Amino acid sequence: MDGQHNPRAVTAPVAEVEPRVASSAEHSWVEISTTALRHNLHAIQSHVGTQVNVCPVIKSDAYGHGATGCALALCNAGAKWLAVSTVEEGLALREAGIQVRILVLSGFWPGEEEDIIRHQLTPAVWEPSHIELLQRAAEAIKLEPESRPAVHLKVNTGMNRLGADAKDLPAVFEAIRSAPQVVCEGIFSHFASSEVVDLPHGDEQIRQFEETVRQAEANGLKPGIRHMANSAAVVGKEKSWFNLVRPGLAVYGYCLPLTSAVAANTSVPQPLPLQPVLTWKTRVLQVREVAAGEQIGYSSGHITQSATKVAVLAVGYGDGLSRKLSSRGRVIVRDVYAAILGNVSMNLTAVDVTGITGIQAGDEAIIIGQASHCQITVWEHATLAATIPYEILCNISSRLPRKLVE
Repeated sequence: MDGQHNPRAVTAPVAEVEPRVASSAEHSWVEISTTALRHNLHAIQSHVGTQVNVCPVIKSDAYGHGATGCALALCNAGAKWLAVSTVEEGLALREAGIQVRILVLSGFWPGEEEDIIRHQLTPAVWEPSHIELLQRAAEAIKLEPESRPAVHLKVNTGMNRLGADAKDLPAVFEAIRSAPQVVCEGIFSHFASSEVVDLPHGDEQIRQFEETVRQAEANGLKPGIRHMANSAAVVGKEKSWFNLVRPGLAVYGYCLPLTSAVAANTSVPQPLPLQPVLTWKTRVLQVREVAAGEQIGYSSGHITQSATKVAVLAVGYGDGLSRKLSSRGRVIVRDVYAAILGNVSMNLTAVDVTGITGIQAGDEAIIIGQASHCQITVWEHATLAATIPYEILCNISSRLPRKLVE
């Protein structure tokens, strides 16, 4: 079940990461709970069972959580596969010492095929040219048989994004049969709306995928690894698990709510017991008293109605804090909610700390996360900004340090 094609890429351990604490010199930072990461991986694995491999998706810098740190923590927690979007992301993990199998979901560009082979990445392919490029590179490198590059064929079953269409499959199958240096190890597809548990389109996608698997086998291919399920499908579409699942958002503690296309359907599965992994913190730069009738921030975004104590935080939209939270969002200061006042600036945000005693420059403020009695989730930001949790997480600036904490 671990993806046996490249044994050297799955057996070596990875180094432990020393947890770090933010220094007082850092204005804003993100804390990543390795405890929560382990919990979520184990919760997903327990849910799908031991016969199904879990391949955490850590593309786009692990959804804003920091790819290298998350990869190391997940591997130490038992992950045998990781999925990225690009060859560049895969190479960065290899350079960091990650030696488990790495699936490259968005394939590769001409010129990257040698890096794929030398660093034992496993790319998605969907057209004959992908196979031909890998075959020629493998011939030039003169690989040993056990080091042949493995690929996973991506098929379009109705999302109409990446993948081979049904009419293109004969040519792809022929290209694979004609490339003795390339191993078609897996076949996969992707759901368009897996969070709707009984949507007929989802069942049709599974049917098309299973038909494609039968066609591949009829053409002499043996793609032993088969996968479709993303986070929502892990929870709501058991028949799509096959022998590998690709959870993304769920690894980091969130999952889109499952719904039913039939109003009377009461069989929507319960969510998994996931734990948010990310806490986003900043510091108070200055505290000031502002009289009634004064403006705060750019463009008179807020006019005080009474005397107000204002804390200025070292965070703004340049750090990824959505400007749509202006005069709508809130933070946590000393375990008390503090409303955002006026417009979020590029690197500064003002909040109302009237009534919060003892607050001073240098105090921590929580942008996303929880204290003893208060919590602000990614969902709260997404709702206020009229977007999805994925965007909130991915928009947190990569220049903010990610700290692994237990």
